[in-house]
Amino acid sequence: MASKRRLSKSEDKETLTENASNARKQPLSKKTKKTHVYYEVEENDSAFIKLLKTSGIILKTGESQNQLAVDQIVFQRKLFQTLRKHPSYPKIIEEFVNGLESYIEDQDIFRNCLLSCERLQNEEASMGTSYSKSLIKLLLGIDILQPAIIKTLFEKLPEFLFESTNSDGISMPRLIISQLKWLDRVVDGKDLTTKIMQLISIAPVHLQHDFITSLPEILGDSQHADVGKELSDLLTENTSLTVPILDVLSSLRLDLQLLSKVRQLVMGKLSSVKLKDLPVIIKFILHSITAMDALEVISELRERLDVQHCILPPLFLASQSWMKNKGQTRSSGNQENSDEDCVFLVFDIIKSAVRYEKTISDAWIKAIEHIAPESEHKTFDLVMLLIIYSTNTQAKKYIERVLRNKIRSGCFNKDLLQSTFYVHYLVLKDVCPSILSLAQNLLHSLDQSIILFGSLLYRYAFKFFDTYCQQEVIGALVTHICSGNEAEVDIALDVLLELVVVNLSVMRLNAVFVKGILDYLDKMSPRQIRKLFYLLSTLAFSQQLEGSSHIQDDMHLVIRKQLSSTIFKYKLIGIVGAITMAGIMALDRSRFSSLIQGKADLSNEQYTQVTSLLQLVHSCSKQSPQASVLYYDEFANMIQIVKLAPKVLEWVGQTIFNDFQDAFVVDLCAVPKGNYPFPVKALYGLEEYNSQDGIAINLLPLLFSQDFAEDEGRRTSQESDHKLVSPLCLAPYFRLLRLCVEKQHNGNLEEIDGLLDCPVLLTDLEPGERLESMSDKERSFICSLICLTLNWFREVVNAFCQQMSPEMKGKVLTRLKHIVELQGILEKYLAVTPDCSPPLAAFDLETLAVTPHASTVFSAKIKKQGITEGRRNRKAGGNKTSSHDMISKEDGSECDPTPSNRGQLEKEFKGKEEKTVSLQNHHLLFRELDMEVFCILRCGLLTKFILDTEMHTEATEAELLFLLEDLSHKVENMLTPSVARRVPFLKGKGNQNIGLSHVQQRTGQEIVHCIIQLLTPMCNHLENIHNYFQCLPAENHSVVDGPGMQAQEYRLMSSCYQRLLQIFHGLFAWSGFFQVENQNLLYSALEVLSKRLKPRERDQSLEQLLSQSFHYLQNFHHSIPSFQSALYLIRLLMVILEKSRTPTQNKEKIASLARHFLCRMWPSGEKEKSSILNDQLHALLSIYLEHTDSVLKAIEEIAGVGVPELMNSSKDASSSTFPTLTGHTFVIFFRVMMAELVKTVKGLQAGTAADSQQVHEEKLLYWNMAVRDFSILINLIKVFDSRPVLHVCLKYGHLFVEVFLKQCMPLLDFSFRKHREDVLSLLGTFQLNTRLLHHLCGHSKIHQDMKLTKHVPFLKKTLELLVCRVKAMLILNNCREAFWLGNLKNRDLQGEEIVSQNSQESRADESEDDTSSQVSKSKATEDGEEDEASDREKEQNSDESDDEDT
Repeated sequence: MASKRRLSKSEDKETLTENASNARKQPLSKKTKKTHVYYEVEENDSAFIKLLKTSGIILKTGESQNQLAVDQIVFQRKLFQTLRKHPSYPKIIEEFVNGLESYIEDQDIFRNCLLSCERLQNEEASMGTSYSKSLIKLLLGIDILQPAIIKTLFEKLPEFLFESTNSDGISMPRLIISQLKWLDRVVDGKDLTTKIMQLISIAPVHLQHDFITSLPEILGDSQHADVGKELSDLLTENTSLTVPILDVLSSLRLDLQLLSKVRQLVMGKLSSVKLKDLPVIIKFILHSITAMDALEVISELRERLDVQHCILPPLFLASQSWMKNKGQTRSSGNQENSDEDCVFLVFDIIKSAVRYEKTISDAWIKAIEHIAPESEHKTFDLVMLLIIYSTNTQAKKYIERVLRNKIRSGCFNKDLLQSTFYVHYLVLKDVCPSILSLAQNLLHSLDQSIILFGSLLYRYAFKFFDTYCQQEVIGALVTHICSGNEAEVDIALDVLLELVVVNLSVMRLNAVFVKGILDYLDKMSPRQIRKLFYLLSTLAFSQQLEGSSHIQDDMHLVIRKQLSSTIFKYKLIGIVGAITMAGIMALDRSRFSSLIQGKADLSNEQYTQVTSLLQLVHSCSKQSPQASVLYYDEFANMIQIVKLAPKVLEWVGQTIFNDFQDAFVVDLCAVPKGNYPFPVKALYGLEEYNSQDGIAINLLPLLFSQDFAEDEGRRTSQESDHKLVSPLCLAPYFRLLRLCVEKQHNGNLEEIDGLLDCPVLLTDLEPGERLESMSDKERSFICSLICLTLNWFREVVNAFCQQMSPEMKGKVLTRLKHIVELQGILEKYLAVTPDCSPPLAAFDLETLAVTPHASTVFSAKIKKQGITEGRRNRKAGGNKTSSHDMISKEDGSECDPTPSNRGQLEKEFKGKEEKTVSLQNHHLLFRELDMEVFCILRCGLLTKFILDTEMHTEATEAELLFLLEDLSHKVENMLTPSVARRVPFLKGKGNQNIGLSHVQQRTGQEIVHCIIQLLTPMCNHLENIHNYFQCLPAENHSVVDGPGMQAQEYRLMSSCYQRLLQIFHGLFAWSGFFQVENQNLLYSALEVLSKRLKPRERDQSLEQLLSQSFHYLQNFHHSIPSFQSALYLIRLLMVILEKSRTPTQNKEKIASLARHFLCRMWPSGEKEKSSILNDQLHALLSIYLEHTDSVLKAIEEIAGVGVPELMNSSKDASSSTFPTLTGHTFVIFFRVMMAELVKTVKGLQAGTAADSQQVHEEKLLYWNMAVRDFSILINLIKVFDSRPVLHVCLKYGHLFVEVFLKQCMPLLDFSFRKHREDVLSLLGTFQLNTRLLHHLCGHSKIHQDMKLTKHVPFLKKTLELLVCRVKAMLILNNCREAFWLGNLKNRDLQGEEIVSQNSQESRADESEDDTSSQVSKSKATEDGEEDEASDREKEQNSDESDDEDT
């Protein structure tokens, strides 16, 4: 049956398309010739004709109109009733429709049926109108026929889609569609919508316009939403219909929700619109914005408008065509100009809108600000912020805050910024001054990610903008370098170095600005000076540029002047600059040989310049051992980083090899003889040498010739026979030699491997019984000798640690053991020689900040300060500390019997040595270990003590600790530095980076990569140590100093445990992990940890890795041996948790673990007790209260359970529930609980009248709990009345009362009538607390304690405000008469009245004292309100002083 034929949407579309194609193939121009006279249609057996005639329609043929004999409504009713009552209904419907289809097969007849019918005269007179509908439209008005007839029309319509308009101007498609307009009722509106939208999709463009504009007249209101969606999709597909579709959408009747959806769909079309149509659309959207929907519309516009896809293709194609074929540029110039004009027009419209409409600019900023971090930001977001930043001066601070937040969260990264400049550089060029201003402000930040983003603004502005802007960029960077701020100087120099690579010719034109920085070298670090000279040398000696001779001349002039300076500091600067310049001059350019005309190697002239410069530096530095050390170190660093030309490298290697041999190496058969104070012996040899052919390092004779020469004449005679070199140069000279050999032989050190196992000419270093009998000079000589030997061994380990031979590895381990032993011996000598000044290991400008340059040793003053004031200096900011430095400061107190913990192999722990021996400044004494040394951690020998107790466990444990301490020091200073401190330009810098000059040559990514490579062996060590401590309790019954336990071994293992956790924390706390380019490093690190639990798991998501790593590290909490290690573990888990998108899942685990550590009994003993220091306990307790579900319950448990246990115990005992709570630590617990209580109540929003009754009840209950906790804490001062406790009580008590006034009082305003008893009870409790605060004010006055009394005036003022607020609440509740005031007597903490005040003081106190109110259960509202008044008065008086303190 025809009525039952239903096609799917795709089938209908295919049918319509097929019919349309057939129509094109067979034009409908074939018409029956009109040769006969047109008469009435002959009646036949067709049900269609019979039923029409019966109902009142007379069909005509030819040009005559069909005649309507009855009223239109009558006709429709008759035909409807006839069909419904027909015996064959509903089959008659199909017959009728089939008859219609057969009848309208002729085009003329079909056209006649689409035209209006003709009324008979009598009918026309009766109706009084000549208008009548067409036959088709009359039939469409009958519900049972409408679906089938609509289907027939849409099947016929494709035949006419591609037919030209008839001679009479009538278009058949338009005529057919007109039949569907203004129907009284649409039976199946959804089906009709589907059909007409399919028709629009295949119709020619000129008909699409008409069909779309007809939609509001065809469809009912119920279909408007669907049509809006369909039209939005069509708008995305066909941008040529933008205007008609927007007209139709504006005519549709939509509710607010649907309108929002349709508007969003309309905006979705913007990504595919033609560029020429974009300005009109943007202007329409922006002009339609109101204040109510501004944020919503802008958010949609920002999300839907993809300017990049509109702008990028034309610009990209234009640039490509210009690059490939400049001859075709002129032909496409018009199109390029048109596209550029459209781009500028779009942004001009936007600029105008945000400049003159504050609503739009604010909404745009908020829309970008509210984008979720996990959402993808567009280049358009950055462009808009920069445009608004340049046009709206009032919003600059707001935009900077939004930018900083986005940068910190990783939303605005390097890739996004680069894409922004690439796509929109034409627009951004107009706002270049604003971009540079923004970059300048970002570089003033303390956050490294923000500083990096600011530097990227400079880089891309230089890359994409014109010459004027480039000059402005360079000028701004020079200003940053000259500002004196260390972070700004570093990043500005890095930017300039990159700009040299980007466009060397432009940088050379602006070299005069860069050269001006040479006037500001005084306050630069060696690393910064190195960067500056590298930059200038690159500009001066690049072979790709001509005309650089004047820059070269200036460079030579500056360096020679500095080298010849008599001021040691400037000589060091000259050495750094000369070596850097020599590296650029001697650079191996063979890789550029295909790009550079001429020889790849250096010319003879260049070779001569390089060698002459190096010889000049050597001659200027050889008179000073300190300068020589710096020269050798700088030279070594340059060789390690720069690939020198083979010709220069060969000359350098041969010269250094010969000089080193002559200066430091002697044959064993020719040991220097002399009147030495100690017998000379060849010690620490690793091979059995024949005395005839062996070699040794000539150390003791060289040191003796320097320190013990009795007269100048003797020294002169010795120097005439043999050229003496300072023993200070031994280690740095060997480092230079080793790197030269490595470069020449691709890492093979066979040429110098004899230096690994050769002995050193020393004397017996073990002091034994002779220590006390030695003179101070002799002991100082031995200390210097040990330091020089240590530095020699350190450089030997640096050199040979990467050799693959098992024999070499074993020798390196032996040297490592020697280092540990010698440091233990050194500590013994320092213990009895506090004024000893061992020689420094390196000399640079950072070293000069802490020691005079004229001395090669520590002064006695510095040494004593290192012992007695080192810790205080670090707290004062002398050292750069990380976020966890509070722990590392105390490392020596718990885990290290001595500050370095490396003399423990030789002796048991002694308190005397801890007081007298300090190597806290050991980084000044010892040569730096390279990162490659830590590959020794992979050696299994270091952990055999876990399995074999007969091994020499002390050595292996101490060696492991030695490596872990050094690695943790590097991680602490390089990966987790403290927030950069602004240092005034003329002030000196700190010495936090002393001893890290080598590792500073590496980037953060390189350091992290090295540590990740070591994660697996470090996890092995961590698990072995964990197993060690797991087994201890069972053997020793949890007694640390039990009979089966070696205290020394326990301390070493505990220190290793702590250092491992410290390294792990430093690694995962690295801020660089939040940058997109470093996500792969984070993934690799987490993968190592997760595989310790599930080795076979692969291809896991980041969240899975974070979860498994968290659980892996959490498992170590059972074996934590010290409080410091516990805090490190907690912070390590917190760092892992911060990187998860769902941190709340494991937040409670952090709280549970922190509580476990607080409730744990840590090892007893005086030393262990001292390790639980204030900062560490404060940090752990704060973590517990911050992560627990209910802070108020946790505070109540500690204050209500733990403190009473402490009060009922003996003097030196602790709480049984919280063993960390003792008499000494009570003030820490009290301070943290008060601070967290105030912080918690501040986070509770004030009650409003609009809140529901349930919300009021919940908040009132919460405040009852808070006041109860506050009451418990305040009353503790009656027992614990020390000065620090009272100060905490005043400070945080004031804050609590102030929060109560601001956030609880509005709640009581609305809750008083319905919860009178609860409010009265709350106020009664609070009144007692404020009265106690009042007593505390009196106590502070009696004792005249300035630290306490400074809070009192503000506390009194706050209480006065409280009185006014309580009175206002009473008036609000119509109980003003219940308010009365009374004077409180001044009492002390025990409640005794203070009677020693004179009358004037009494009168003053009366005016300031808290007012009291009597709360009586029998009284009504009045009494309750009185209590509120008195309570608030007292609380505000006490909290005023606290507020000032904060």
